[in-house]
Amino acid sequence: MPIRPIKLTCLFVILGLSGCDTSPTAQQAPAPTEVGIVTLKAQPFNLVSELTGRTTATLTADVRPQVGGIIQKRLFTEGDIVRAGQALYQIDPSSYKATYDQAAAALKSAKALVISDCQKAKRYATLVKQQGVSQQDADDAQSACAEDRASVDEKAASLETARINLDWTRVTSPIDGRIGISSVTPGALVSASQDTALATVRNLDSMYVDLTRSSADLLSLRKRALATNSDTLGVTLTLEDGTIYAEKGRLELTEVAVDEATGSVTLRAVFPNPKHLLLPGMFIRAAVDEGVVENAILAPQQGITRDAKGEATALVVTAENKVEQRHVETGEATGTFWVITKGLQAGDRVLVEGNDKVAAGDTVKPVEVQPAVVHDNTTQSFEGAA
Repeated sequence: MPIRPIKLTCLFVILGLSGCDTSPTAQQAPAPTEVGIVTLKAQPFNLVSELTGRTTATLTADVRPQVGGIIQKRLFTEGDIVRAGQALYQIDPSSYKATYDQAAAALKSAKALVISDCQKAKRYATLVKQQGVSQQDADDAQSACAEDRASVDEKAASLETARINLDWTRVTSPIDGRIGISSVTPGALVSASQDTALATVRNLDSMYVDLTRSSADLLSLRKRALATNSDTLGVTLTLEDGTIYAEKGRLELTEVAVDEATGSVTLRAVFPNPKHLLLPGMFIRAAVDEGVVENAILAPQQGITRDAKGEATALVVTAENKVEQRHVETGEATGTFWVITKGLQAGDRVLVEGNDKVAAGDTVKPVEVQPAVVHDNTTQSFEGAA
């Protein structure tokens, strides 16, 4: 019978010993979370801004009459190519021809009078020396000759005016270009002071593209231009149907004032238009090559988030494999990357996978992953429509 208590005592001893085991193998620390990172590198970046705008003809001229009258003929076909000086309309010249003939006759009469009076003045100048006529008569004859010569000049000017008005009855094109729709037909009455143009001629061999850009963005780009390498600003067009225009253009000028109503600045690019594919008033998108940033920092977009204030942040893995949150500033979006202007530098390891599994201060196991391919270097935001 005394054997039973001995067995129970041994059992309690065994259980007590097992419950007091505090060896390291009994409490294993959790393994660090594995996350994907991308190590940033400084690289050349072609800075391209995509803006919107409309096309404008480099030369535009309204055809207006210089004299009034009835349109007798229209001497062109709407939509044709016309040349500078080519006759477009014929205004009834009858009254202008009569005025010209009258002025020509008046000039002939004045010239004939000059011959008579000036010869008389010469004779009197000789006779006054011989006391054949009085000095007063000689002076009067000389004065009449001078008046006649002035009258000839006056009549010549009147004849020239009449000739100009007669020539203006043939309304000509002021420039080379393509002429549009005529606003009048034969039989219409026109006047020299009318507001409505008879037609409009536009030279389409080259075209302006007027682009709009915010003044703040222009200021930022000009500051950044100090770090870029660009001799000329090339421009590429995307047409309304989504196709790329074959001809390359160049930025010609930037407006010297800001539009107070919109806060934008107009940029003007010029494009060759040999096939007349571009027409005035077309809405287009233009990619403006701003230059090359030699040491740009591009971060994958999946590594950049926004906090409650809307500020951009990134999780960076330190050399001790600790997660650190940084506030950053982003520039243009290019493909699946952001251009980083502040907050990150070459060599930083940005967390791009597993962001939702860790927080700032955690220890992680970083694994380098391949970032997405950059498809283009074009700014993705469009700044207003023309």
